[in-house]
Amino acid sequence: MNGMGWGMGFGWILGMAVLIVLIWAVTKGINAGQNTPPTENKSALDILKERYARGEIDKEEFDEKMHLIS
Repeated sequence: MNGMGWGMGFGWILGMAVLIVLIWAVTKGINAGQNTPPTENKSALDILKERYARGEIDKEEFDEKMHLIS
């Protein structure tokens, strides 16, 4: 044996370790941008108020839908 057995084996293991760390870092970086807040369970009244506040519906439509909710 000329000493290549240990070097080749260790190099292969080191290469795999580097590859695993690289894949882990890339997936962690991709997933870091996808932090979404937990979904809220909003009531129909909350959604209606938000739409009115954003100007998506006018006072007449708000009152009409408010009557349907209650």
